[in-house]
Amino acid sequence: MNPLVQGLITIVIGVGGCVGYFYLSNLVVDHLIFPAKGKNAGRNINRANKVRPWLFLFPAIFALGLYLVYPVVGSFWRSLFNRAGTDFIGLGNYMALAASDEFRTAVLNNFLWVLFVPAGATAFGLLAAQLTDKMRWGNVAKSLIFMPMAISFVGASLIWKFVYANNADIGLINAVREALGASGPIDVLQIPFWNNFFLMVILIWIQTGFAMVILSAALRGIPEETVEAAVIDGANPFQIFFKIKVPQMMGTIVVVWTTITILVLKVFDIVYTMTGGNFGTQILPSYMMAYMFRDDGRATAVAFVIMLIVLPVMIWNIRQARRELR
Repeated sequence: MNPLVQGLITIVIGVGGCVGYFYLSNLVVDHLIFPAKGKNAGRNINRANKVRPWLFLFPAIFALGLYLVYPVVGSFWRSLFNRAGTDFIGLGNYMALAASDEFRTAVLNNFLWVLFVPAGATAFGLLAAQLTDKMRWGNVAKSLIFMPMAISFVGASLIWKFVYANNADIGLINAVREALGASGPIDVLQIPFWNNFFLMVILIWIQTGFAMVILSAALRGIPEETVEAAVIDGANPFQIFFKIKVPQMMGTIVVVWTTITILVLKVFDIVYTMTGGNFGTQILPSYMMAYMFRDDGRATAVAFVIMLIVLPVMIWNIRQARRELR
């Protein structure tokens, strides 16, 4: 079937199905379950009004249960079996993870990513938002800074692979080293521990544009009266920025920080493209992929660990967002 025709049929069936569901469900509630007639008409109308919101929520609840809750429960159950999925071993996979040096390295690297990437991206985004806010060519600068957001993680990794190349003809770092008189090229991606930070730079480069756009909007939302009052009181630009503007933007800064943190906990493409998790750069998603096709139980256990790590951050982020709306 032609993809265009297939898409149109899907839209018609989907929209028609939703309209039909809401119409029929309301019809059943109003005329069969709680009919608005007789001596109980008033009570039935109140009951129908209490049930009606759940009719609208049911499709979303059903979809979330089918595509979110069921996979989570199923994944946890699968993680309690051996690699073949035939023998129940309880928490054996989790105990094996705890005893693995490679897993502990992945957890440590993930901690470093969570510590430095959100801080770096948010700080550079805030700096870019402030510096470009009053410039005549600020919109052009913002467009250039935001441009990496349009590149996939794999594409960005390939760009930075040229920057980190271990020869002076291609690699920018080695070209600078050669210009300064250093002897011989180095492969920065094979330097233990520090290679993790070279990978983090890629994600910071990508996410700075996102942080800049959100924080730039927050900057423009600051009342000019507070800034003018600070200027009259003799505050210098640094005091105005750190003591007047930043406190009023703190809610937005926290939301940007936690949003990037959630992304960091799920990042996989950069590490897989640049090093494949070798040279001590393994993180939890790449560690999970290493076991995906040879030990399904262990890989599922890692996936569940990642979910448990991400969950508190997401809950906290949602609470902060709700607090902002009040």
